[in-house]
Amino acid sequence: MSERDEAPAAPDTASGEDTGPAPRRSRWRREYSPEEIEAAKAQWRDMRPWESPMPRADKILLGCLVGALVLGLATLPIRPFLLASHPTLLAAVTGSSSAIGAGSAFARIGQADLWLVIVAGIVGKAKFDWLWWWAGRRWGAKGVKLFVPTDRAQRFVERVRSWPMWAMFLLVVAAALPGIPSVLVYLLAGLAGLSLVGFLLASIVGAGIMTGLVAGLGYTLGQSAVDVVLLVDRYALWITLSIAVLIAFQAGRAQNKKQRAATKS
Repeated sequence: MSERDEAPAAPDTASGEDTGPAPRRSRWRREYSPEEIEAAKAQWRDMRPWESPMPRADKILLGCLVGALVLGLATLPIRPFLLASHPTLLAAVTGSSSAIGAGSAFARIGQADLWLVIVAGIVGKAKFDWLWWWAGRRWGAKGVKLFVPTDRAQRFVERVRSWPMWAMFLLVVAAALPGIPSVLVYLLAGLAGLSLVGFLLASIVGAGIMTGLVAGLGYTLGQSAVDVVLLVDRYALWITLSIAVLIAFQAGRAQNKKQRAATKS
């Protein structure tokens, strides 16, 4: 019998060694030990503000919060296109200050109703605020820690819990202004016990103040502001592509950092 006709040698099982192909390890994925996986699960159990199994009310609340965030992200690419053609609609959907300013500028030259722009801006700015109040009321300090996990925020929680309700009302009104962490304020309002009626009133007042300031500026500028809006509309496609490229670049950069950190460890 020739060498070519010889049967292949049987695998050596006497030594107890597995001679099969070794499992391939992904170049980009780190393999975690069972201890690390269990520690991560325990950390998530301690951090999540809802019970297990998750109650129906918590599912509804979390779904509404995720939906509101997705809606805000989904409208980013189309905002430049709607800014010149439907600024009032854009203001109602997003609460965008640029849309409010554009709508009031068009109202100055007779192409929109100023009162409708203001109402749309208030609705757009305040429509989802109560969800964060509900999260603070239902989940308490754990809800604040889940959405705002900084040490500074936790110290602020302890300080604010002892404030009187009138001070919390004014803080919610001020949360509509630029530079104030509105999500944290709304969570704290629910945590501190501000009533839903009081919260809604404060939220609408704050949104009305901010909308009035922006609308007044757009109405004063008039045609000059309209010219800027039309210029943005002309280059809307390039603006949208620039936003998409920037988001992709940031995501890739974050992924590369994560991969380098995993490789070092």
